[in-house]
Amino acid sequence: MSAPIVIVGSGLAGYTVARELRKRDSSTPLVMLTEDDGAFYSKPLLSNALAKGTSADALVSADCDSMAAQLNMRILPFSRLVSIEPTQHQLVCEGQRLDYRALVLAVGAEATTLAIPGIDLPGVLSVNSLTDYRPFREQLEVAERVLIMGAGLIGCEFANDLLAAGKQVELVDPLASPLAALVPERAGQALATALTQAGAHFHMGRRVASLAPSQGRLQASLSDGQTTEVDLVLGAVGLTPRTGLARTAGLRCGRGICTDAQLATSEPDIYALGDCAEVQGLWQPYVIPLMSAARALAATLTGQPTAMSYPPMPIIVKTPVCPMVVLPPPAVVGEWHWQGTGVDLQGEFRDSQGALRGFVLSGVQVAQRQALLKVLHYSDNNEQHSSLA
Repeated sequence: MSAPIVIVGSGLAGYTVARELRKRDSSTPLVMLTEDDGAFYSKPLLSNALAKGTSADALVSADCDSMAAQLNMRILPFSRLVSIEPTQHQLVCEGQRLDYRALVLAVGAEATTLAIPGIDLPGVLSVNSLTDYRPFREQLEVAERVLIMGAGLIGCEFANDLLAAGKQVELVDPLASPLAALVPERAGQALATALTQAGAHFHMGRRVASLAPSQGRLQASLSDGQTTEVDLVLGAVGLTPRTGLARTAGLRCGRGICTDAQLATSEPDIYALGDCAEVQGLWQPYVIPLMSAARALAATLTGQPTAMSYPPMPIIVKTPVCPMVVLPPPAVVGEWHWQGTGVDLQGEFRDSQGALRGFVLSGVQVAQRQALLKVLHYSDNNEQHSSLA
């Protein structure tokens, strides 16, 4: 029997590429290696499940055995990859070796952890998987006041969900406004206003300096000398691509595992996609580029070399108090133009020729998404995105 295609990781990236492969080839041996139980769930749903009353178990769409049957694939749950041996086309796992014809790294990213005193105390959590989410939900049964470290995309989505479930929420972030890495300050302030009206308290321009136990609660000391006591601390300061095994195996890595347009790494027959991958210098931890990558990689692995292409990729911010859709512009000369008031904003980024290159829509203005996509000037796949200052 020929060596299989081995997929490492059972998240959305791993399962999506497996599905796309099976659309093209129903019989090539497929093996999936995963450190967790292999259940399939949608990670984006973690940040809005509480207010909907959706339990951790209810987020699971299919268990490991069901996925293996659906995809005619051998899944090895609770299996830790120890090392990759590119020259031998082998993986070293705990207790066994696996040969591969092609290797797909879909190992994702891990929640970035701040190096501050008290970060390892009970009640200080991050949520980046269903495994993380279960203890978070358990502790929320008794926690009333939650401090979120980070007011980016994930921090704001969790804040909205917690507020809707009746929790008290504080957010701390060193930047001037929420979503500062994704949207201009005007849009970030609109979201801050909506979340504040819903009960959130922001500490912008500050950092959590330390955490300490305090009579059954947690005391957070901020960089400006203020302190606040909470029941639970949620870290949401960003993601760090998992590159450790790839680096040790000699694969070229930057922020993520570096690949070309066909998702190929620097070693033959090894590919990467999803949150762990840096494709032609771009790291994009969002669903739409992941889906495009999976389709391209499935074509390549079934004999039709296909370059990754980037369609316009609006990012949906799941904050019902102020819905938002963002299409970050590329790093070109231009300026933002605004319409609307309050939380109902339409921001258009136009280049020096007046062409629409990106947008931010919030509140009722999200209804303009399709109209703007129709007139968007979209060109080079490799254009780097701006910081949206």
